Amino acid sequence: MTLHVRGTVLPDGMVRDLWILGDRITFERPRGEWETLAVGGFVLPGLVDVHTHPGSVGDASSPPEFDAELFAEQVAAHRDAGTAALRFPGLAGAVPQGVREAPGAPRMITAGRWLAWAGLSKTAEFHTVTDELAEAAAKEALANDGWCKIMGDWDYEAPPVPYEVMRAVVEAVHAVGGRVAAHCQSAEGVLQAARAGIDSVEHGMGMPEESLGLMAANGAAFVPTLTAFAEGRSVMAGRGTARAALWLSGHDTMIRRVREAYDAGVRVLAGTDSAPFGNVAGEVEHLVAAGLPAEVAVGAASWAAREFLGLPGIVEGGLADLTVYDTDPRLVPDALRHPRRVVVRGHVVR
Repeated sequence: MTLHVRGTVLPDGMVRDLWILGDRITFERPRGEWETLAVGGFVLPGLVDVHTHPGSVGDASSPPEFDAELFAEQVAAHRDAGTAALRFPGLAGAVPQGVREAPGAPRMITAGRWLAWAGLSKTAEFHTVTDELAEAAAKEALANDGWCKIMGDWDYEAPPVPYEVMRAVVEAVHAVGGRVAAHCQSAEGVLQAARAGIDSVEHGMGMPEESLGLMAANGAAFVPTLTAFAEGRSVMAGRGTARAALWLSGHDTMIRRVREAYDAGVRVLAGTDSAPFGNVAGEVEHLVAAGLPAEVAVGAASWAAREFLGLPGIVEGGLADLTVYDTDPRLVPDALRHPRRVVVRGHVVR
């Protein structure tokens, strides 16, 4: 059945009629009958969480394990909230057969396993540790959806991945047409990643101001995952240790850099990196609180994120992912929590 929606289409703000034909959008009135899903309201390209790890069980002290049943449940929670696309920067296992292409399932962009340089840390185990980081990263990008995920640093007290190693990773992955996401939670780790030409900095705690110009020049994205770090702040504030003070200082810097990154021309994107799944609206609220203009913060979880990941928005022939809201989320970001209609891959979820 052909589906019809009329509303104010974002980000351009034009009132338009659109029709959903299978998994595509058209603005040309088709022949035959159709069902009208919504008239009025604000129509967004389907939401995106660019940093989520559904199905992962465990904590930072040990390699994560993968629960296929939990993965399916958490992906469904994303979908039900209007999240139509997910990037997994590190999964402990393969996407379960049948889940990825299930009707109405969010589009999934995998980066394979977490990868760590063998000399990175003496205090934490990782899922995959290798001396041949560049070769392993290129293989992961080819085996997945063009992305790989590396640990740029780990211990605050220990040096990050050396620049030469990081640069070799970027060159190897770019040579096969892929992109690199780097976990960075130290000032030096972020700077080395930015200097090496990384494609996305995940977290960015303690990000030096010098990194911003480098990231802007390279077209790198900043995914601060503020939701995950907000949960840990009260815990760290109560510890009173030197390590906790370093964490809190890095967190303050990370929040400040959100607006500064945007002002410098860096694309800031929304990723939650935490439970509850399907809460990218909460990440948008954190981005706004950090100083990002509301329209930009909404785009960070919608049209801007989709463009970065190569997913068309609401354009002629675009992918049939959309959400309809009664209130303009650019004015009231909390509206993202209350979609009237949700369509994912042409299937009506709500």
